Amino acid sequence: MSAPADLHFLRIEPLDVLLLRGNQSFGDPGSYGDAVMPPWPSVAAGAIRSRMLAGAGADLAAFARSEQPHPALGTPAQPGPFTLRALHVARLPDSSKTPQERIDLLMPPPADLVINEEDKQKGKQVSQVLALTPTALPSTLASSCPLPQAPVLAQSTRGKPASGWWLTQAGWRKYLRGQTPDPADCVRTGSLWQFDERVGVGLSPETRSAADGRLFTTRAIAMQKGVGLVAAVSGLAGAQPPESGLLRLGGDGRAACIQRIDPAYIDWPLPDWDAISKQNRCRLVLTSPGLFTQGWLPNGFTEQGDGIWRFNLHGVQGRLAAAAVARNETISGWDLARWQPKPAQRVAPTGSVYWLDELKASPDALRQLAERGLWSASYEDETRRAEGFNRVQIAAWPA
Repeated sequence: MSAPADLHFLRIEPLDVLLLRGNQSFGDPGSYGDAVMPPWPSVAAGAIRSRMLAGAGADLAAFARSEQPHPALGTPAQPGPFTLRALHVARLPDSSKTPQERIDLLMPPPADLVINEEDKQKGKQVSQVLALTPTALPSTLASSCPLPQAPVLAQSTRGKPASGWWLTQAGWRKYLRGQTPDPADCVRTGSLWQFDERVGVGLSPETRSAADGRLFTTRAIAMQKGVGLVAAVSGLAGAQPPESGLLRLGGDGRAACIQRIDPAYIDWPLPDWDAISKQNRCRLVLTSPGLFTQGWLPNGFTEQGDGIWRFNLHGVQGRLAAAAVARNETISGWDLARWQPKPAQRVAPTGSVYWLDELKASPDALRQLAERGLWSASYEDETRRAEGFNRVQIAAWPA
């Protein structure tokens, strides 16, 4: 399916291991710095914006002081219309071959999918993919669930839920259309990247030499051949995204290639907007971490009392029937313009699912919500909006 006309696609292929650090302190003796994969969208957004500034010959110091605005990026104090709309892990074909193959975008399984696996002689395989179903619990069953329904997994036999799997583009398209993906639509994480443990040595701030007894470990990501990232950006305001070249990506500025992608090689998965509008119910699925003023609850919800929450944002209205949200995460980062750490903030994780019934929305309103994200008209945080947080896709609610 063709992508929206305002989207520009960029393929990012690491040339080295990537240090995609999470929001955990490390450097003390014996500490461990884990890796975040996929990276926060701000990692890719920052690298792409830096590359655009360098390509435009901007005075980076003047830009950091908000003295030299960019038509798309604005200034650090007042970001422009540039937005990272999506960041996907992807299996990338050899771009030197003609004709080129289509790129296979990959998605982490949403929170309402349970992947069961079984041990085979040749390793672990997916046995079945199951979907949680919103169900009204009987009044005799005590629960802390504050919503009218709770996501329930109904299965005749006990399975073995597993993590470490990704959905292929075909599986993600089925999910958006209200179908449950098949086992063949799942890809093992180990076939996409491996972890590379790196030992570091703490430095003495006085002597700038190695300090005794201060060894620590960090985890790097080593992508498999033919695996990288695909970023979708919009709001370029006449500016041009990088056609090709190099990026400084992640911790320590590791090298990565960037190349613009012809939209013809992107089969962008989209839901059936008309069918969802007629069905009068849907699922909101976070495709990037959600930075919400109400914690786990997206912007646009207001409480009506008695556990009833109503959604009203960008012309889409509905009642929150159920939600599947994993434990919150914490994001931060480094502000290059101000040369200081960004504040740590709690976010709802990617893949969180919110079921809406009593839906009132036209197909165009649903499309607009997906394109604008879970931000109000005035944007609660312009910087995080540009960095790609609060991105959402709308999926059919299975009958």
